[in-house]
Amino acid sequence: MPLKAVLFDMDGVIVDTEPLHRKAYFKTFSDLGIDVSEDLYTSFTGASTKRVCETLINQFNLTQTYEEIAKTKRDYFKDYFYNDEEFNLIPGVKQLIEHYYENGITLILASSATMNTINMVFEKFGLDKYFSGKISGADLKESKPHPEVFLLAAELANQSIENCMVIEDSTNGILASYRANIFCAAYRSPHSKNQDYTLANIVVADYIDLELDKISKYF
Repeated sequence: MPLKAVLFDMDGVIVDTEPLHRKAYFKTFSDLGIDVSEDLYTSFTGASTKRVCETLINQFNLTQTYEEIAKTKRDYFKDYFYNDEEFNLIPGVKQLIEHYYENGITLILASSATMNTINMVFEKFGLDKYFSGKISGADLKESKPHPEVFLLAAELANQSIENCMVIEDSTNGILASYRANIFCAAYRSPHSKNQDYTLANIVVADYIDLELDKISKYF
């Protein structure tokens, strides 16, 4: 079955927002006058902002509400998002997106990020014209590693799963693709630590290895 659609994850695949979240959180911690250790911060990985804020309130006996802390963090994040000169697309991804687009491949974004963050990224880097659809896992009942987001993305692309490929960088995303029974290319990002690529069909460290002539043998 020929490849007809590519389903992209966003964070760690198209952009890496983790350094921005980190800066925003530590600026917020400083404003709150609390000393958050690396171990405690690492334990927040993958947790919602609400859960992080509630943990801080309980652990440090803060008087601020979750909403107040979350707003401070969100404001700092937006500032870094638009003004941090180091924040850019992951090397090679724009060329890969253009390559697929020019060859008639349908592109769908299937991310766990909120639609607000997705739209910020797409607007900043001019990606909307390449993608036929965007799905935010934050709007769904189930999140990765549940396969729902990728099954919906294949549906949005109007393609059977045999004609689709997922590009992911995280253990949960790869597992979601595996459970959806969709071919998965794992991107070994220098930013993604301790991820399990075992269930991916192929693993690459350079996007040039995902160009159509390199992957046609799988479809």
